[in-house]
Amino acid sequence: MKPSRSEFISVRGLRTHVRHWGRQGAPVIFMVHGWMDVGASFQFVADSLAGDWHIIAPDWRGFGQTERSGCDTYWFPDYLGDLDAMLDHYSPAVAVNLLGHSMGGNVAGIYAGVRPQRVRRLINLEGFGMPAAGPEKAPRHYAKWLDELREPAELRTYPSVAAVALRLQKTNPRLSSERAAFLAAHWSARNDAGDWEILGDPAHKKPSPILYRVEEVMACWSAITAPVMWVEAADTTMWQWMGPKPQARIEVDRRLGHLKDVETHMMQDAGHMLHHDQPEQLAQLVETFLAK
Repeated sequence: MKPSRSEFISVRGLRTHVRHWGRQGAPVIFMVHGWMDVGASFQFVADSLAGDWHIIAPDWRGFGQTERSGCDTYWFPDYLGDLDAMLDHYSPAVAVNLLGHSMGGNVAGIYAGVRPQRVRRLINLEGFGMPAAGPEKAPRHYAKWLDELREPAELRTYPSVAAVALRLQKTNPRLSSERAAFLAAHWSARNDAGDWEILGDPAHKKPSPILYRVEEVMACWSAITAPVMWVEAADTTMWQWMGPKPQARIEVDRRLGHLKDVETHMMQDAGHMLHHDQPEQLAQLVETFLAK
């Protein structure tokens, strides 16, 4: 594995962990992870890149080694604010190559439309968004949020780091034992009781009270000026949250139509965690795209 180094910086008042691979001063690829993941998740892609790159991969607020917000709800716009602050810190004068997976892909896609001058090229890995929610759903949605605020959220603990690795392999059968062991060591930590707990604030499990307003997101996508590479996995689990496949496929393709300059790829023999399943293939796609 290529060695990485850790750094802690202050981002909007939170002590934020950032992982680096590669040479300081090399062209930057800024990589942002998905929900209940960590920046170390990009290790296998970093290992597979052939060129001279400086990869910067933060842990989002409340994930990994980054400080938790202390609030009972995580607000999606805060990720945009955090990303903006981190790019100001690491690349204030030069547009970056921005890669995001899942939730990180959603953040990156919105950001690239809000701050188009800050993004040289955008790579979206399975950042589909969520199903559209009409205003008629608001009363029940707010009520659900209020109900869930009454009970503290909890995450399951595990008796050993090996048990965490097995849990990762249960979710993703393609994950080798070696890679699962590596991820488990970065994805969890031992608590005072001697159990291993996931490095994610349980408050992330609570729903946002704000409905997903897809046309606002599409307005941001339409404002993206950078070339975009969109990568899906052939065995994605997106249909679990986007709805039945035929209708959801139509909606995803409609959303892609809002991107002015996009190339799409379907990665075979990969699930939603495609950067774990096919990092070599993904690295080749990334370097080819960034060289254009």
